[in-house]
Amino acid sequence: MILEIAQIDLKPGTEPDFEANIAKAAEIFRAAKGCRSFAVRRSVEKPQRYRLLIEWETLENHTQEFTGSQAWQDYRAMVSPFFEAPPSVEHTELTLQAF
Repeated sequence: MILEIAQIDLKPGTEPDFEANIAKAAEIFRAAKGCRSFAVRRSVEKPQRYRLLIEWETLENHTQEFTGSQAWQDYRAMVSPFFEAPPSVEHTELTLQAF
């Protein structure tokens, strides 16, 4: 399993609209092939910063099948107007789980 971590910094004052739209976008991810979970976390220290934590069965489910699809374009149309800059995205693999 692959965990995608997307860091998103928002334009000041757009947090409520972003949160409303990202909640709607959860349905897009629920229907995406290989998407196992979708979570959004807001920074305490930097309230304009969010992190999307998306679990994919494979890296290809995200990078080849979802990215560039109509579903991805629909998602981006819903949330990108609020971005201060393009998101920073990385993919991780679990190496240790202690609890």
